Amino acid sequence: MAISKIDTSSITFDDKILSTGTTAQRPSNPANGQVYYNTSTGRLELYNTVGGWHNADASGTGYSLDYLVIAGGGGGGTAFGGAGGAGGYRTSYGTSGGGSSAESNITANVGTVYTITVGAGGAGTDATSPYLGEAGTNSSIAGSGITTITSVGGGRGGGSATSGGDGGSGGGGGPTGGNTVAGGSGTTGQGYAGGSGTGSANYGAGGGGGAGAVGANGTTSTNGNGGNGVASTITGSSVTRAGGGGGGAAVGYIATPGTGGAGGGGNGGSPTGVNGTVNTGSGGGGGGFNGIWYGAGSGGSGIVVLRMPTANYSGTTTGSPTVTTDGDYTILQYTSSGSYTA
Repeated sequence: MAISKIDTSSITFDDKILSTGTTAQRPSNPANGQVYYNTSTGRLELYNTVGGWHNADASGTGYSLDYLVIAGGGGGGTAFGGAGGAGGYRTSYGTSGGGSSAESNITANVGTVYTITVGAGGAGTDATSPYLGEAGTNSSIAGSGITTITSVGGGRGGGSATSGGDGGSGGGGGPTGGNTVAGGSGTTGQGYAGGSGTGSANYGAGGGGGAGAVGANGTTSTNGNGGNGVASTITGSSVTRAGGGGGGAAVGYIATPGTGGAGGGGNGGSPTGVNGTVNTGSGGGGGGFNGIWYGAGSGGSGIVVLRMPTANYSGTTTGSPTVTTDGDYTILQYTSSGSYTA
């Protein structure tokens, strides 16, 4: 039996099922599963009570998720201690580390679990250690449908004629015995190199690299300052993070320590190195010397920040992130590892 063509001219649609208008005219009390044609965007949208309005396209119900991922900073070295470098700094909201532009944000699909890892800062050396600090630990965001976003831990500070370690930002070199030693390299798109230490005359220690600038070289009259970090407004206010540590001072050589870079870098030892500020990914200050070797500063732990439209925020998290708002956006700040379910 043939089916006759249906005359649709007399069919009307319940506006609770299908309606049309601008973004501002979306229904104020939509039902779960409601379909809406958005004339502002020219796209068909679907309402979900968990995440709000989404584009109803073949890729599923997705929304934009901005991020800031900072790894743990490196610890400083001792025995003319080079400073720790800042943890790698990657973001889709503003300037990334190493002078790079913002990266692409995440298209978060409803129901996908994004695993957040926050890296620890590297330990600074103490008087019994073999002069070298420890590198910071990586931070990351991982989940189905995205390439894992990994920021590299900060490079450790060198000591006693040992170069600074490579990392998100490089550690400073620690000279002695007439040898000039290099600072560690930073990672492209994440941070800068550490400063070198000079073994000539007074043995100036190198500053740790920061997300926003190289660490200063040690000279015959100065210990190197740490490189500055980078400011971000992803939380709604400007915060600078990921500064490099300052080179350690040796009384009888160069008594004035290097200053930590803006954004939480630890000052160099006078005599003991200062820790990088927690949850900034900053480097620890190098250890000083005053007849005995003094301990160096540890690197600051990292942080991961997510920013999304409040209309899309699911409210499903683990790891107890701090939840704040900025206008129409919700911000999650993870200072320890956890997850977010879109």
